[in-house]
Amino acid sequence: MTVKQLSMPELVDACGQLGVTNVGLWREPVQAYGLEATTKLVRDAGLAVTTLCRGGFFTAIDPDERAKALDDNRRAVDEAATLGTDTLVLVSGGLPAGSKDLHGARERIADALAVLGPYAESHGVRLAIEPLHPMYASDRCVVSTLTQALDLAERFPAHQVGVTVDTYHIWWDDNAPAQIARAGAGGRIHTFQLADWTTPLPEGVLNGRGQIGDGSIDMREWKGYVEAAGYTGAIEVELFNDELWARDGREVLAETAQRFLAHVM
Repeated sequence: MTVKQLSMPELVDACGQLGVTNVGLWREPVQAYGLEATTKLVRDAGLAVTTLCRGGFFTAIDPDERAKALDDNRRAVDEAATLGTDTLVLVSGGLPAGSKDLHGARERIADALAVLGPYAESHGVRLAIEPLHPMYASDRCVVSTLTQALDLAERFPAHQVGVTVDTYHIWWDDNAPAQIARAGAGGRIHTFQLADWTTPLPEGVLNGRGQIGDGSIDMREWKGYVEAAGYTGAIEVELFNDELWARDGREVLAETAQRFLAHVM
């Protein structure tokens, strides 16, 4: 998603030129290019798919909408398994229209995980609940902190449900380092993602993730937290940024790799 302006073949070629060996994929471009075609493309290039994003949106009240969401998430699990990744990232969903019941919305997430967790396990896929910054609680994700994400995840086996640690969403939270340690102790850090926090945020706020090194987050500090918690997996960079998307995608990918080396390693 950091370089969504690149086609799937262009992305794979650019990764090869830069020596990038891992890629996190989103469902929409995979579906646009074709699931089987994407799978062949990345495998032939020697690229490992770290995660697939995204499943989730479990908070609907209407039974038919909830059934549709579960069906879509089963498809997402199937897609992840085909691509060869063991992790499906979940954005849990915001408040249904007209509702102010955060607790009820979170319980419906748990109900969905109880159904989806065993299905994912049977396909060799783990579910990774991603807490999103509280500004997204109303419309996108009622899970706002790692504490909330782990309280949900820990109702289920770690090999079924864990969490996504994303610097953009949790850097402000004084409790987050302790929750990373908690997640690590339980084997529940399923992926680690980076994006910087720059201000002012754009109108609509969704596409405000800053390039590494441009904002307020100490990336090495957060890398230290997850490493101390025992995480040894891939580190993803996930940037939603209109200015980056307007630039040449290969240039942005090269810049991102350079920033990673300069500010994370």
